[in-house]
Amino acid sequence: MENMNIVLCGLGGQGILFMTKILAQTAIGKGIPVMGAETHGMAQRGGSVVSHLRLGEVEGSLVRAGTADILLALEGNEAYRSLPYLGRGGRMYVNVSPKGFPSPEVASYLEKHNMVCRCTEAGKVAMEHGSPMSSNLALIGFFSAFNEGPFTFVDLRETIERISPEKFRETNLKIFDACHQ
Repeated sequence: MENMNIVLCGLGGQGILFMTKILAQTAIGKGIPVMGAETHGMAQRGGSVVSHLRLGEVEGSLVRAGTADILLALEGNEAYRSLPYLGRGGRMYVNVSPKGFPSPEVASYLEKHNMVCRCTEAGKVAMEHGSPMSSNLALIGFFSAFNEGPFTFVDLRETIERISPEKFRETNLKIFDACHQ
């Protein structure tokens, strides 16, 4: 496998670190070396949280600007804020309604740099399944439908089943499954 850089972003309390753990544990389970770093601005007060995950034989845990292959964003403004990390040909998955996102200016930037933006209302899916705090699992489920990198739906699902606390396991899997289309 070639090296892969992933940036995950959102707001404090949205589950960015759990998403990072799912991806890291899945990679480790497949024998892929993993390095990661997290930055927590005012995370405890709902501020920005950014997590860097590097897969493969890499040096250093931080993703440099313009080198991320994947951007997973649990909030639209955080997607915009983290967009400079995304490299040419990168893919971004965002928890927003596809109506009006991305803005026309950002859409032209994405097109110019051969980037793809995929949107889903992960928060709405989580709410419909009775767990409004689980949009992170819905976004991971949506991401899994596109078979990006070394992650398959089955691999990610097995990891979620293994690492989810028992009292949340069934709900986590239900929400993950709901967004895999």
